[in-house]
Amino acid sequence: MDIISILEDKKHGRALSREQIAYFVKGAADGSIADYQLTALLMAIRLNGMDARETADLTMEMAASGNMLNPDVGGTPVDKHSTGGVGDTTTLVLAPLVAACGGKVLKMSGRGLGHTGGTIDKLESIPGMRVELPEEEFVSIVRRVGCAVVGQSPQLAPADKRLYALRDVTATVDSVPLIVSSILSKKFAAGAKAIVLDVKAGSGAIMPTLDASIELAKAMVSIGDHAGRKIVAVVSGMEEPLGSHVGNALEVKEAIDILSGRAAGPLKYVSLFLGSQMLVASGVANNEEEALTKLNSALESGAGLRKLKEMITAQGGDCRVCDDVSLLPKAPVLYPVKARQDGYLSHVNGTALGLAAQRMGAGRISKTDKIDPAVGFVMEKRIGDFVKAGDTVCTLHAASEQNAKETEQRILDALTFVSDPTPKARLLYALVKPEGVTELND
Repeated sequence: MDIISILEDKKHGRALSREQIAYFVKGAADGSIADYQLTALLMAIRLNGMDARETADLTMEMAASGNMLNPDVGGTPVDKHSTGGVGDTTTLVLAPLVAACGGKVLKMSGRGLGHTGGTIDKLESIPGMRVELPEEEFVSIVRRVGCAVVGQSPQLAPADKRLYALRDVTATVDSVPLIVSSILSKKFAAGAKAIVLDVKAGSGAIMPTLDASIELAKAMVSIGDHAGRKIVAVVSGMEEPLGSHVGNALEVKEAIDILSGRAAGPLKYVSLFLGSQMLVASGVANNEEEALTKLNSALESGAGLRKLKEMITAQGGDCRVCDDVSLLPKAPVLYPVKARQDGYLSHVNGTALGLAAQRMGAGRISKTDKIDPAVGFVMEKRIGDFVKAGDTVCTLHAASEQNAKETEQRILDALTFVSDPTPKARLLYALVKPEGVTELND
């Protein structure tokens, strides 16, 4: 067996055997297959797809490419994963909040992928924060604190770590089998027994349509269920940034603002819904109503913010940021982007906004790019808002005046204004369980 014959088969749309999949996954993990060959295979998979059996085989082989944890954390290990969006800071709100309610959040996250932000990049904007931890320390923190959020270790799903980095820079992000196998292989390897998936739909999502997002959710739930995990997927809206803050340190600040009670809005609403699913899936709550009561109590008492401090301290970070967000990295230039016409904000090109943040330095264009943790922007208006010419629609946090001016037009080009009133963007679409799909209403 060799990589050329595997490339030939997938180039012509033929299904790969379990043995072929195991061969290229091993080559990705141990470095015996070159980047350019893996890139060719990723593009062939992106163009020709994989059937359900291939996707399941790819998921399990990637999970088994390194260590498979079965951690004792004093409860059911629960994880939440988003398929990626813009201003999607739910993990930084949820991990401590669910832990404050008695959950055990064992979270292995990724870096930015394409136009979407990465939780690990966000956490690294906290001074001193360690996201690369030995497996034993990772599990120990979850057992003691209730939550830990770390990057992918070299020992857990190493094949995915390499393929994930290549997908980010080769336009192969939006492939269902690659998304499914990447997400679930990490969850299985890290030992999560309860999994809540947040599958985004909308202009800022990876999948192009709501139907495609629901199909992705169904595919992941099916594989997770067959692997013996308690799994559920929420299909949520990404027609515009979920939070108002976009950029690494800015998103940490917004999460702290929510946990401290200073902010609300769509990010808080979706976080609470996802958190309720996590508490039910892990057996901490009997139903969604009980779970929401627990979560709101943890917010109001400050227990969620205290748990974030504990997690940051355990991972070597400066927990003082939770009391003083000015300790987070700050961009030298604040630049208001002003509307050039009156009208209702009717559409936001979320992908364009994500790419604008990426080009400011908040994301990577190549694997070796360095992140600037301070840059990004704060959206001052949401879909449905009426705006007058001259109103600030967005505040840029830029590295320079030149960088801000270059970004200004990209922001304005991503916004559409109309004369007639426009409804607010929808936040929740569907709940997908092994037994079926339930439509949700905000």
